[in-house]
Amino acid sequence: MLDELQVQELTEKARQLRVDVLKMLNAARSGHTGGSLSALDALTVLFFHQMRHDPSNPQWADRDHFVLSKGHAAPALYACLAHAGYFPLDDLKTLRRLGSHLQGHPDMRKTPGVEVCTGSLGQGLSQAVGLALAARLQGRASRTYCLLGDGEVQEGQIWEAAMAAAHYGVDNLCALLDWNGLQIDGEVDKVMRVTPLGPKFLAFGWHVLEVDGHDLNAIARALADAAACTGKPTLIIARTVKGKGVPFFEHKASYHGVPPSDDELSRALEHLGHS
Repeated sequence: MLDELQVQELTEKARQLRVDVLKMLNAARSGHTGGSLSALDALTVLFFHQMRHDPSNPQWADRDHFVLSKGHAAPALYACLAHAGYFPLDDLKTLRRLGSHLQGHPDMRKTPGVEVCTGSLGQGLSQAVGLALAARLQGRASRTYCLLGDGEVQEGQIWEAAMAAAHYGVDNLCALLDWNGLQIDGEVDKVMRVTPLGPKFLAFGWHVLEVDGHDLNAIARALADAAACTGKPTLIIARTVKGKGVPFFEHKASYHGVPPSDDELSRALEHLGHS
């Protein structure tokens, strides 16, 4: 449970992150707006409240691990890493530029704080299961967190990983599903229906929670619940709004892979209280 001061601090952090995500996308003239904004509140709670990590020592053996399985939301991850101190904030301006360490999708070989290379949808949960199993075999207390996209769970490899995680009782694994209901081609359930997701993961042997993915307190409570669960992995279904935080981006599949124009950036920053 977050106290009032923590809610205020995390709310302000999420606002700053949204500002930086929109600025870097605009500067790059490419990238993914909608899914980066929908995931930011969950990422804010993870990086600035829940996870054990040390920006001064990114390879700290007992750190918690984070896998951005929906790798196209890299701008949201990069903003979190920069604000956490893994690299200078000014680096965000170089998103997707030739020679930048901030690629269009996360690259563990280039960017401090990135655990695995992601972007080919459906693979991140398998990587997260491996990281969690390795930590258990090594006797480490670290946990692994994995952020999935709702369109991504149309991939068969997600379900193979879900089956394996439950079979091996990987209880130091927590997956978060960014359920904004939209993917690049439109509504997820019209492209390829994946609901009901909760009962499906329950049937696979997971502990399942569902929260408002923009309620910081609810996210923090669910993460605490996941950490206390033994014997099985946890899925947190976070109900979100694609493009959250900027009204004219919200609920629009058309902004899945489109950056804000100069005019849209100006209007969005004004809405977010940033000049």
